[in-house]
Amino acid sequence: MTPPLEGKIALVAGATRGAGRQIAVQLGAAGATVYATGRSSRAGRSEMDRPETIEETAELVTAAGGTGIAVRVDHLVPEQVRDLVARIDAEQGRLDVLVNDIWGADPLVTWEKPVWEQPLDAGFRTLRLAVDTHIITSHFALPLLIRNPGGLVVEMGDGTKAYNDNNYRLSVFYDLAKVSVNRLAFSQAHELKPHGCAAVALTPGWIRSEAMLEHFGVTEDNWRDGAATDPNFLISESPAFVGRAVAALAADEDKARWNGKSVDAGSLSKVYGFTDLDGSQPEGFRYIVEVVDGGKPSDVTGYR
Repeated sequence: MTPPLEGKIALVAGATRGAGRQIAVQLGAAGATVYATGRSSRAGRSEMDRPETIEETAELVTAAGGTGIAVRVDHLVPEQVRDLVARIDAEQGRLDVLVNDIWGADPLVTWEKPVWEQPLDAGFRTLRLAVDTHIITSHFALPLLIRNPGGLVVEMGDGTKAYNDNNYRLSVFYDLAKVSVNRLAFSQAHELKPHGCAAVALTPGWIRSEAMLEHFGVTEDNWRDGAATDPNFLISESPAFVGRAVAALAADEDKARWNGKSVDAGSLSKVYGFTDLDGSQPEGFRYIVEVVDGGKPSDVTGYR
């Protein structure tokens, strides 16, 4: 069978690690050519100071069956993003999927402190990394994406609109960043609709990123051992799960039905039928609302 995204061109902005890396990989597994961008490369690390690189991501994309192309880009620098999109245009002549997954602000967030105790420089840097990068990337990439109907923009965040509207996200700056990303999808949906394209806000549940696995002292092979630290860890999902959600959205001929919506990977898995690496379909946000926030004992039965 022909891969569903064969001939499609994707840009995953913020593809160095975590969700972004596996979104790139799963788009590649569906046959796409994927430009994987980020600041961490074999030529040097970003301020995150982690070992993952965009070159590794591109190699994983190619190994999965797609074509991976690594480009080192700081998405806060408009000239670099402009040149990236010009390169995609010159090499491919089209762009079918844009994933705005840029974040990189974990070391900057001060959790559970009121705004008057927050360091302003770090807070505003967080907003720049989380919001400005997405706007800059869309500014340059969308004129290429709208050349062809059926294009898709995915704004990656943390929390659906429904959840974030009713829950404080542990820091004024983090809260504002994640609410803003959902709103960006809504706004871009309005602007893309006349061109036959769509924008969706997407969130994973409790994602087992490289940093999260390290925090729990486990690997992807024995991740369930993390339940000894926190029983709720059993609802967690691999980054491949949200990657498969993006691939399913991109391949959907009726993706316009999601235009402007805010959804989570678990909900989409019920619509499209994809699973996590272990064959399950974890419904992370339903679990958070009903079990964690509901004060019930930790039990993932019926949630994955």
